[in-house]
Amino acid sequence: MRGDTKFHLCGRGGLLMRCGLVLARSGNVLPDFLEEMQRIMETAKTDDVLLRLLGALAFHIHCPKFSYMQEMLGRTFTDIDFASYGKESSRISKLFAKLGYQIDPRVRALFGSRLIFYDGSGTGRHCDVFLDRLEFCHDVDFQDRLEADYPTIPLAELLLEKMQIVKLNEKDVIDTIMLLREHQVGRSDDDIINADHLARLTASDWGLWKTFTINLENVRRATQTLEKLSEEDRKDVSSKITNLCARIDEKPKTMGWKIRSQIGEKKKWYRDVDEILRE
Repeated sequence: MRGDTKFHLCGRGGLLMRCGLVLARSGNVLPDFLEEMQRIMETAKTDDVLLRLLGALAFHIHCPKFSYMQEMLGRTFTDIDFASYGKESSRISKLFAKLGYQIDPRVRALFGSRLIFYDGSGTGRHCDVFLDRLEFCHDVDFQDRLEADYPTIPLAELLLEKMQIVKLNEKDVIDTIMLLREHQVGRSDDDIINADHLARLTASDWGLWKTFTINLENVRRATQTLEKLSEEDRKDVSSKITNLCARIDEKPKTMGWKIRSQIGEKKKWYRDVDEILRE
C-alpha cells in the first residue's frame, strides 16, 4: 500500500485492481464512488498534490480480503474523505475545481482545518478534506505521517479515526472489526497496525487513552453479538485487541498523563462534536 502503488480499472467484470489484489465492489459501494475516487487520486498524483484517503472507502480499499464484511453487515457509503496538510490547501482547491467541484465557503470559514467540495455535475456527491488533523472527540494529528502509506492514511491513523469517537455507532464498529481482521498488530506502518505509534500517543494523552481503550473493549464485545461473524473472526479480532491493549499498557506514561489520570472522569476528557457529516 506504500510508495507508488497504482490503481487501474480492468475489464474483468469492472473490478478495481491494486497491485494484483482485486477490490470487489462490495460494502454497498456504488461503482461510481470507486471510479471517482480513482479519478481524484490519479489526478492528484499527476499534479503532485498530496492526498490520502480516510473514512469508509479507505477501510474498504485497505482491507481487500475482508471488505465483504461491510456489505454483509449492512455498511453503506455517503462521501469520499481525504487527508492532507494545510500547506496544500490552495493546490487542493485548484485540483477539485479542475475536477468539476465547488468548495463550500462556510465550512472553510468555520473549520480552518476542513474543506468540503461538492460535485458540480449534479450527482450530490461531496468530498471532505481534513488538513493536518482530524478534530473530533480527540485530535488525530497527521503531521509527518501521511507519507507513510498510499493511497490511504496509515493503518494506525485509520484505527485512531474510529477509536477517538466517544459514541461509536455500528458503522464505526464494522469498519474497525474489518481493519483488525485484515491486518496484524506490530511495530511498523508496512501494512501493519503500528502498535508502537499508538502506544506513544496514548501514553502522553490520558483522555485519548481513556476513549481508545474503552472503544477497543466495546469492539471486542460487539464481535460477540454480530451473528454474521464466524467464530474465527471473533477469536482473531479479540486476540489482536488483547495484543494492542498489552502494548498500550506496557508503554511508560508521561507525567502529564499521570497527573490527568488522578483527576479521572471528574473532568470531561473529550470534546463534544456537532458534526457536519461523519463517514
